[in-house]
Amino acid sequence: MTSRKSVQTMKPATAAKKLGVLLEATPAEFQEGVVSRDELNALQADPPEWLRDLRRNGPHPRPVVAAKLGVSISGLARHGYADPLTTEQINALRDEDPEWLQQERTTRVEARREEERARARKADKAAKAAKARENS
Repeated sequence: MTSRKSVQTMKPATAAKKLGVLLEATPAEFQEGVVSRDELNALQADPPEWLRDLRRNGPHPRPVVAAKLGVSISGLARHGYADPLTTEQINALRDEDPEWLQQERTTRVEARREEERARARKADKAAKAAKARENS
């Protein structure tokens, strides 16, 4: 008796998220079907022209916009940028470099520093607990 490996599939929205593209901007055949893990890997390894174009020009989903601008998703929303943006719009914002964008970048840097301090405290606490267990 041989066991068959089942094919893992995902919804198009999940695949689009993993590919870093906006589902609504993908071709209809991508939006209407299911995507197997092998198909997703193939898309990532050798992206078709439509995927290369979307990654290059957009419209980009909010996580990608936030990453390209160096801010958080909530920072974008606070300043009215809840919709997807194209690469051209992102570049225009970077060139303009409004005060809110500078503030949000600073806020993100500070939040990351605090997260790192919290991780370090947690690791230190775990190391002390392990040492205490060793000594008892």
